Amino acid sequence: MADEPLVLGIETSCDETGVGIVRGTTLLADAVASSVDEHARFGGVVPEVASRAHLEAMVPTIRRALKDAGVTAKDLDGIAVTAGPGLAGALLVGVSAAKAYAYALGKPLYGVNHLASHICVDQLEHGALPEPTMALLVSGGHSSLLLSSDITSDVRPLGATIDDAAGEAFDKIARVLNLGFPGGPVIDRYAKEGDPKAIAFPRGLTGPRDAAYDFSFSGLKTAVARWIEAKRAAGEEVPVRDVSASFQEAVVDVLTRKAVRACKDEGVDHLMIGGGVAANSRLRALAQERCERAGIRLRVPRPKLCTDNGAMVAALGAEMVARNRRPSSWDLSADSSLPVTEPHVPGHDGHHGHDHVHEVSKENLYS
Repeated sequence: MADEPLVLGIETSCDETGVGIVRGTTLLADAVASSVDEHARFGGVVPEVASRAHLEAMVPTIRRALKDAGVTAKDLDGIAVTAGPGLAGALLVGVSAAKAYAYALGKPLYGVNHLASHICVDQLEHGALPEPTMALLVSGGHSSLLLSSDITSDVRPLGATIDDAAGEAFDKIARVLNLGFPGGPVIDRYAKEGDPKAIAFPRGLTGPRDAAYDFSFSGLKTAVARWIEAKRAAGEEVPVRDVSASFQEAVVDVLTRKAVRACKDEGVDHLMIGGGVAANSRLRALAQERCERAGIRLRVPRPKLCTDNGAMVAALGAEMVARNRRPSSWDLSADSSLPVTEPHVPGHDGHHGHDHVHEVSKENLYS
């Protein structure tokens, strides 16, 4: 175990302050401080509220992770942080904290990609990722089909959402049904008691001429909202459970169908599903069913590792260290639209900031 890199990961791309500590592919700590309750009254994430919450939670969450892992900050081999994509202000809090800790401790800094981290977290549960790996990432901000031959350097997008992400559609329909925020868990709960075939909602981008791997949930969201409005206008009661089940089925049907098709087309016999919506019970069940039928092995991390967390960032950071990837420079910046084709933001050619760490007395720092 001693030669496996010990890395701390910081995740602040949205409303979760996540700090994880990983040794190689073993999870030692996964501390999360969520500000979701502070956003609930607004019906969605408010960037300024999220940034302030990260600022307040950062140091206590890092201390909790170190304590949970039973290590000191001086034991670490590196600090990894989500550099993007995400909310600019929220990302800045995480990047600034990571720089401060890395500089004070004299440790290498790795700015990593949020989406690549969602793929890499599966290593903590199911061991090393097969190469190549087909990944379906579904969350509040992203719906993507990605093919990775090396999670630290090569992630190729095959398809993505052209409008609303799947998680965003769940939140919006939950709002129309007055079910609160976030929408994913509550719709999943109601759908279990409903009939997924009760209402024939549309399946976006599934025609013969449509992009094979792209997703669109805006039309579905509009169709569901209009159906609900028509019921209310007629003075009829809205069957919340049936609407939830039928809407959810339309989303997961398209997601799983396209993912399995991509695996077949690319000759990949594994499918990894990650991101917050991967916690959805129906998505997991239908994916399992379709993958088994197609002879594809399904890998889905446990729900807690699907939502945003620091463990996934630490997992990718540990992989960067293990594969001797170049650390980031001290001028690492948050990039709210960092493309998935950049799994990490390396230092400049020829040098990186860690050659110039001042050897200040660190005996009493963060011990």
